This record gives sequence, structure tokens and C-alpha cells, in this order.
Amino acid sequence: MDCKKNENLGMCNCTYPCSRKGLCCECIAHHRKKGELPACYFPADAEKTYNRSIEYYLEISKN
Repeated sequence: MDCKKNENLGMCNCTYPCSRKGLCCECIAHHRKKGELPACYFPADAEKTYNRSIEYYLEISKN
């Protein structure tokens, strides 16, 4: 399967500067390894906190 990096960049809401931007499979693997979720799970205001924890996701999902 070919990576559609340019297409992915159009949907990526991550504001953190990293080498995985647009490479969803690498991003997901990176965050999964750290027990986190990628930016695309978070609304813009929550994403800007760079808190990618599952606990934070559950907290903001309740509201």
C-alpha cells in the first residue's frame, strides 16, 4: 500500500513539528508505543495542549 502523505497532510490537525506529519501509520505506531493517541483524535483547542494521553481524551470526550 502506498502512503498518501500529501492527501493525509490535508486532514492532519497536528501542530507539533515532527517528521511523522502526514505519515499516519508512523504517527499511530509512535503514539501507541507511548500509550497515547495521535492529534487527529483531539479537537483543535485540546490538540494545542500537546497532551496526547488517553486519560485526557476520555476527559474531554465526556464534555
